[in-house]
Amino acid sequence: MEDVLGLMIPIIALMIPIVWLLTRHRQKIAEMQIKATADLSAEKAAQYASQTRELEERVRVLERIVTDSGYNVATQIEALRDARDVEAKLEQRRTVA
Repeated sequence: MEDVLGLMIPIIALMIPIVWLLTRHRQKIAEMQIKATADLSAEKAAQYASQTRELEERVRVLERIVTDSGYNVATQIEALRDARDVEAKLEQRRTVA
């Protein structure tokens, strides 16, 4: 029993620094993963901000067009609906024939 205990003490003494090194290594890897994730998130946030700005600019342009008194939105919407109806009827004829 004393022989086993005498052998275990040096083994445990050698294992402590190995476990410490492994733990430190895992911690560094986790920090690197967190940093990579944060960088990716920041990049995506910048892309979303850019897309949002572009969409806001487009909405402003559309608002100017719609609020322009010389622009008849309702007439053009109806014209588009009529055009779609005509296209749908033509497509039906093509599929039937």
